[in-house]
Amino acid sequence: MNKLEAFGYIAAQAARGDITFPTSVNAVLRLQLALDDPDCHVDEAIRLVLSEPQLAARTVALANTAAYGAANGTQVSNVRAAVLRIGYRRLRGLVAALMVRQFGHRIADPVLRAKAAQLWTHSAQVAALAHAIARHVTRIDPDTALFAGIVHEVGGFYLLSRADEFPGLLEDDTENWSALVEDVASLEIMRKLAIPADVAEAVGGLRDGVPNPVPHTLLDTLLLANHYVLVDSPLGGAADDHEPGPLDAATLQVLRSEAAETAQALGDATLA
Repeated sequence: MNKLEAFGYIAAQAARGDITFPTSVNAVLRLQLALDDPDCHVDEAIRLVLSEPQLAARTVALANTAAYGAANGTQVSNVRAAVLRIGYRRLRGLVAALMVRQFGHRIADPVLRAKAAQLWTHSAQVAALAHAIARHVTRIDPDTALFAGIVHEVGGFYLLSRADEFPGLLEDDTENWSALVEDVASLEIMRKLAIPADVAEAVGGLRDGVPNPVPHTLLDTLLLANHYVLVDSPLGGAADDHEPGPLDAATLQVLRSEAAETAQALGDATLA
């Protein structure tokens, strides 16, 4: 099977909904569904968080960032206090982060694993920047912006996980077939994961989107975060003219400082 045939095969599978998640993704998806249940009691939420050690550690870390209310040096040191501080909606972003990262775990090829690690770092930093931009610039819901940033490259993670089956698939992709397959897969994965329509729409608009003169939408927020992120996607992404952008240096410094703390809490340096 040549590269074009392989891209067509993967895209056709995705288009008809034939996408199989790794076992670890399915496990985290069950956790997300449980937390989304309006009848889920706080004690059950805490039990579920504790069942995933990575999630427990990230929950406490995120609760101890300035962006999430850890003012005046007040720190929490246990999951119960962390869940109560950040709430279910913010916890959802952490669950999404854990779920997205699981796609990289089944990749065996070391080159592709390195790309997956870079893609996660990029995603975490975009999510953290989107959260800060939402708070200070676009004034949309910061938790939605964080969530959208985390899932905005889910199609790329899926493509990397499938590329492990087709050696050389992503090399010398001069016709940019991977971008098409990534977009098709992203739409279907977001449907399967029940990603909210506003988030799916914003993610779908990234490839060709241009920020409004006065940024105020979720898409604007993601476009700005992708423009100013310090770690690029190894798969390319939304077109960027690399012009300075609309934010002044002082504002950008504040945003990056806040985002660095949030990205660290998400775990931007590893797929582990």
